Amino acid sequence: MIIEIKETKKLDFKNPVLIEGFPGVGMIGTISTFYIVEKLGLDLIGEIVSSHFPPVTSIHEFKPLSPARVYGSVEKNIIVLFSEFVIPAEIVYSLSNKIIDYALSKNVRVIYSFAGIGVENPPDVVYGIASNDEVAEELKRNKISLIKEGATQGVSGVLISQCALRNFPAANLLIPTDKLLDPRASAKLINVSSKLIGFELNTDELIREANEIEKKIKGSFDKVKSMSSDYKNFQEQQAIYD
Repeated sequence: MIIEIKETKKLDFKNPVLIEGFPGVGMIGTISTFYIVEKLGLDLIGEIVSSHFPPVTSIHEFKPLSPARVYGSVEKNIIVLFSEFVIPAEIVYSLSNKIIDYALSKNVRVIYSFAGIGVENPPDVVYGIASNDEVAEELKRNKISLIKEGATQGVSGVLISQCALRNFPAANLLIPTDKLLDPRASAKLINVSSKLIGFELNTDELIREANEIEKKIKGSFDKVKSMSSDYKNFQEQQAIYD
């Protein structure tokens, strides 16, 4: 097994929207998807597992959870995937195609990837990359500026290229940021994408409690990173005595 999306709860979706947000520039993907999950009260419906992932379990509200999780709601007709750690580079390609396979199995109508672009003095704009012309037109109707030339990376970068190759409707929604963690930019991205994803979400709390949310996300991310590093060091020390 390289990577797998395991369902823990079966839901009968009808052409839902799928949003993915993995750690990256400004932690935009993680912050925005985490906020959407909390404010919509989405159900935990699965986890993303891989032998390449760090051997770490997250604990939230007294519950042990996989750091890479899947949430959803039939009522909201939405599926959200996110992770509390950076996906190892060697399995990004496999994960991207696994997400498309999962989306096909759920009859997902479109995949949206939330991410950030690192720039100095961020302009007041949201950029987009579309997998096909139909999605591109939808982005333009919602005043999202399409990127004509450039490059993108990470899960969202590989995912959009694979969606284009497999002719699956998808878009990267990218917001400029100059911060390591940027809840305010995340709030703007949620607001701009509200018409695309089919509902409006009040982001006042995200902006008002930006500092607290930064600490919460950073604390969780740092713990996973630290524990993964500690485990690796332990393995190396054990190898000396083998």
